[in-house]
Amino acid sequence: MKNNQLVISDDDPPDSGKTVRKPNILNNMAILIVNAGSQKKRFILQKIKKLGLTTIVVNKKAETWAKAYVDHWILADNSNHAEAVQAAHNFIATHPAIKINGAVTFWEDDVLLCSRICDRFKFIGIPLSVAKKARNKFLFREFCAKNGLPTPRYAYIRSEQDIKGILQNLKFPFVIKPVFGSSSAYVMKVENEEELRNSFEYIKKSISENIESALTDGLDILVEEYIDGDEVDIDILMQNGKVKFYSITDNCQTKEPFFVETGQSIPSGLPPEEQTGLIEMAEETLEKMGVQSGCIHFEAKSTKNGPVPIEVNLRMGGDEVYSFVKGAWGVDLIENAVKIAFGIYVKIKKPAHPKKYLTGHYFLTDYSGIITQLDINDHQIKKQKSVEEIVFFKKIGDTVLVPPEGYEYLGWITTAGDNILDAQDNLKNALKHIKYDIARFQHASSIGKTYRKSDISFSSLKKSPSIRQKAKIEKIRQMSISHQRNLRIGIACNGYQSDDQTMAVEKELNAVGQNIQTTLQGLGYRTAFIDFNNAPNAINNLINSDIDLVFNVCERINESSLLEPHAASIFDVLQIPYTGSNPLTLGLCIDKIRVKKLLTYHNIPTAKWDYAHTLNDSIRDDLKYPLIVKPANTDNSIGITNDSVVTDKIGLKKQLEKIILEYKRPALIEEYIDGDEYDVAIMGSDYDDLRVLPLSRSIFNKMPEGYWHIYAYDSKRDSNEAYKSIVVQEPAKRISQKLKSLLAEIALDTYNILDCHDYGRVEIKVDRNNNPFVLELNPNPSIDKNYAFPRLSKLVGMSYGDFLEEIIRMTIERYKKNPPFYHLQY
Repeated sequence: MKNNQLVISDDDPPDSGKTVRKPNILNNMAILIVNAGSQKKRFILQKIKKLGLTTIVVNKKAETWAKAYVDHWILADNSNHAEAVQAAHNFIATHPAIKINGAVTFWEDDVLLCSRICDRFKFIGIPLSVAKKARNKFLFREFCAKNGLPTPRYAYIRSEQDIKGILQNLKFPFVIKPVFGSSSAYVMKVENEEELRNSFEYIKKSISENIESALTDGLDILVEEYIDGDEVDIDILMQNGKVKFYSITDNCQTKEPFFVETGQSIPSGLPPEEQTGLIEMAEETLEKMGVQSGCIHFEAKSTKNGPVPIEVNLRMGGDEVYSFVKGAWGVDLIENAVKIAFGIYVKIKKPAHPKKYLTGHYFLTDYSGIITQLDINDHQIKKQKSVEEIVFFKKIGDTVLVPPEGYEYLGWITTAGDNILDAQDNLKNALKHIKYDIARFQHASSIGKTYRKSDISFSSLKKSPSIRQKAKIEKIRQMSISHQRNLRIGIACNGYQSDDQTMAVEKELNAVGQNIQTTLQGLGYRTAFIDFNNAPNAINNLINSDIDLVFNVCERINESSLLEPHAASIFDVLQIPYTGSNPLTLGLCIDKIRVKKLLTYHNIPTAKWDYAHTLNDSIRDDLKYPLIVKPANTDNSIGITNDSVVTDKIGLKKQLEKIILEYKRPALIEEYIDGDEYDVAIMGSDYDDLRVLPLSRSIFNKMPEGYWHIYAYDSKRDSNEAYKSIVVQEPAKRISQKLKSLLAEIALDTYNILDCHDYGRVEIKVDRNNNPFVLELNPNPSIDKNYAFPRLSKLVGMSYGDFLEEIIRMTIERYKKNPPFYHLQY
């Protein structure tokens, strides 16, 4: 299958040559759509656009996938009703040529906002006071009880203390669910007190608008007695208080205790008298609520004691509802919802018999995991004329989280027949040509440890948030390297927008993130720019996005390089895989004093040294001048100048005062090494995949007199002509194989001692006799396309894109080979 969504069937039958089209009464009219929804709702916007309407959408952002169907965006936070209403007002005021004729929503999240907008601008719709009674499940139960409508006993549950009263006043089994929920998220059946307590604790800890966006209206929890009976959906078009059309769909048995929907059939197979009772009950409920006009998705049960309302959704039903009703009865819910919103009189003649019988099936999995196989035989599916629609949201490598870890499914299929049994037989035949496998999250990674061979136990609820959080790590651990371009990559970096010539470092930090993003996008990756100059926003983006792996080139948080390691810590806390070294290594390597201590302990050659935190600290007297004095915890050569090299105690004291008093940093004092400097670029994490790239050599002997042979801060910013005389050889030339091997071995030892991952650069200075001395390890060196590391990788045949992809590949392999968080065990 070439894409993830295969949709079979046309919206409308083709015209014959003799058909005379009726004039489109919707031409030149404008509809305000509240919330574009997800890409699953694309068909709605497509249909509305086909009607010839001007479309204006109130949404948090202009969705790329929807731009072809939207004429104007009103950008606002839909969860902030005041902001959204004001944004709509501003649009109307600034676009006098556009007359908005009505408003509609197809998204449960924005039922209340749509009603508020209709009230504010006098559009036809459902008043906010009415919408609140439907949207809030507790208020709906309260309304039914007060108005003589059948309802189970119910209660709020806000704390453990409420359970005693619930046990006294309600009879098991119970249903526990969010007051403002949608679909079946966090809805559970409980049979006893222990299950009630466990499920309440699970929902209370797990409930989040990030999992179910409809919960932005509130996180209260409701308990009600379970209603035993046949569950149905009643899809209704109402205008001026009159039911213009209705359709009843039978829901297949749900998978309990989480009420996972499995399928449905249309038209209903219930006895005619039960169907009549259902629609009469629904009509009475809507009339008493004060619902006058709209497209309604009414959920109910037919029980031995008569019909009982479950909930009222004041918008069109989701997923297959539109195609079901269109296929069975020839009625277009989208078009009629728009006409009702415009006040255009709707006249629908429902046929005595359905045009076709339809049955649907959801693609589900019994456990959370990763899709490892997906085979949809397009050719065979298309040969079966009975297949009306097949939609598959997921692709190989995607995570699927099912209760209690999440509430996802993979898609659905609908088939037609001359009767329901025929449609069901056709469904069975079609399913033979659709195969998919899910790799369960592994026990070794602590995922799924509470799973039992029987049905999901309530004890597993305590582990479900952990499983959900680890899903991204498990996706990386189980994916094939050949699919790495399917990953969505977040580039963690620092963004700056300034022409200030003094901000050379900031420009460098900004460029590396942008160049990585541009290069990866050119290779087909989906990317996101995660700017840690706004840390709260960066964290929020990471939490709410579908980023699979972070390419970490962040060097600052809150303008401080000392906080650089905490970016990696954030990724670990959020359990998002990332490139490069762990926070311990990143933090350790910023602290040059601790690095010196560790290297000295392991007998790695390094210049004689000492350090000072205050001016009163004594400096060892066996150090030989000249000495170099530098800040012990800065990067990018910040604080290092030609004056940093001193030849006597007076110069030493002056530099210590500068570092400690002016920069307010501890000072590192080393014996000055006069000789060439080598950069040893290393890629890999394990002994079996470590590679040393060709050496880079800096030769200082052509520098003007008076300049010490070091890389000072202004040497890296093109601000001092003297440093342009430094000769850089890539690769290093005219050095012995013995020296090459020695430098590589010392660098590898340093890399491993400091536990560097994926890539890093070791800086080594040699004296006049070619004795090596390690200066430092940079575990997060600049990898902008014109910098040394990518240049050295180019010498072994890697383009910049190849280099970046190799880092991603090594990261994936590292996560695949090792248990989660092994990299934090120093």
